[in-house]
Amino acid sequence: MKKQLFISALSLALLSPLAQAQFSKPEDAIKYRQSSFTVMANHFSRIGAVVKGEKPFNKEEVAANAAVVASLSHLPWSAFGPGTEGGKAQPEIWKEADKFKAASDKMQKAVADLNTAAKSGDLETIKKAFGATGQTCKACHDNYRKK
Repeated sequence: MKKQLFISALSLALLSPLAQAQFSKPEDAIKYRQSSFTVMANHFSRIGAVVKGEKPFNKEEVAANAAVVASLSHLPWSAFGPGTEGGKAQPEIWKEADKFKAASDKMQKAVADLNTAAKSGDLETIKKAFGATGQTCKACHDNYRKK
C-alpha cells in the first residue's frame, strides 16, 4: 500500500508542470487546484486524528499520509496562473503574487518537515510539525481563501 501511494503521488508530482499547459479553461484550473487541496486535506486530517488522540498512533500510516501530503503539496500552485481567477480563491492571490508564492513556499517547507517528522516515528515530533504545518495552511486560508 505504501509503495502504491508513493508511486501515485510521485506520478502526480512529475505531471504537475505539464498540468499548467493543459488548462484550456479557467474552470479546469480551478477544479484541478481544488481537487489537489481536497486530497491533501483528507490525508492531513488523517494525521490530525492521530495527533488529537482520536485514532491510535500507527507510525506506518502516519508516514504514508505525510508522504502523500508532501507529494501533493507541489501540485495546486500551477493552477493559479493568470486568467484562472475564481472558485474559492480571493483576487489578492493575483494582486499579491509574490506574497502568495512566499506563503505556498512556507507551506511546502512545513509539509516537508512534517514528512521528515513522520518518518522518525516520534509522535511528539510529529505533533509539533503537524501544528506548524496547520498554521501555514490557516495563514493562507485567512488571507487568500473566500469564507
